[in-house]
Amino acid sequence: MSDPASFTSQNILSIQSWVSYGHVGNAAAAFPLQRMGFNVWTVNTVQFSNHTGYGKWRGMVFPPEHVREIIEGISERTSLAECNAVLSGYMGDANTVAAILEAVRKVREANPQALYCCDPVMGDVGRGVFVRPEIPEVMKALAVKAADIVTPNQFELELLTGHSVGTLKEVLEAVAALRSQIHQDGPRIVVVTSLIREDASSEHIETLAVSDEGAWVVQTPLIPLDPPRNGTGDAIAALFLGNYLKTGSVKKSLENAVSALYALLELTHQRGTREIQLVAAQEEYVNPSRTFEATRV
Repeated sequence: MSDPASFTSQNILSIQSWVSYGHVGNAAAAFPLQRMGFNVWTVNTVQFSNHTGYGKWRGMVFPPEHVREIIEGISERTSLAECNAVLSGYMGDANTVAAILEAVRKVREANPQALYCCDPVMGDVGRGVFVRPEIPEVMKALAVKAADIVTPNQFELELLTGHSVGTLKEVLEAVAALRSQIHQDGPRIVVVTSLIREDASSEHIETLAVSDEGAWVVQTPLIPLDPPRNGTGDAIAALFLGNYLKTGSVKKSLENAVSALYALLELTHQRGTREIQLVAAQEEYVNPSRTFEATRV
């Protein structure tokens, strides 16, 4: 990791869901980024009492006008040229996509070097699609095409591309298809999280990153979290984006993000908690205690 004393603070506009209890969406992404030294301008697409995995929750999905108003208010306080990246996650409403892409356009007009990282939150293996029925098509047709970095899990990669991804060859083919769709003027990075392949050890889980520089995979021991913990995808998208803004290296960013996430999940498993131990693991975001190296594939 870079020396914090030499790091000039950057600004990230993070447009995601929010929960008051627990850690998903902005409640999972903002704190790790802040701990890494970033200013995070959070805009919430929903505000729920807790994540929907509990089966019952209270709160509301905000209309797209709410998202636009908050972003407009931010632009009145500071120049969007100061924004280094936009991060989006759970959208709640298909019309929110348009509001997010308007924000991306405005940020790029003010700062052409700014990145857009799209975490296409739609579903997962075992759970299937857990967003509104219209979201996947809008995500594929609009959000992904505007992104510089896309961070799908294995299920979402299949949903976005129509490719089965059981083997490494199939995963790379699907990623190539997805990369051909995303923002052509950007680094066109795809990070596939929670990857379990037929042609790899069942005792491990992988994260794959692909860009013009090449393709790398990081393998970590599979932690038996049952049920799986919500918010891990939100956290690793933020961790990868933050590391990439700092280092400019896909390989290093992958290693740092996965190493930090593994430590977070290991601590969560040790404590046996339903929610990820986001605050307790905070030192890992800055200086992972164990580094998992990426292998070129």
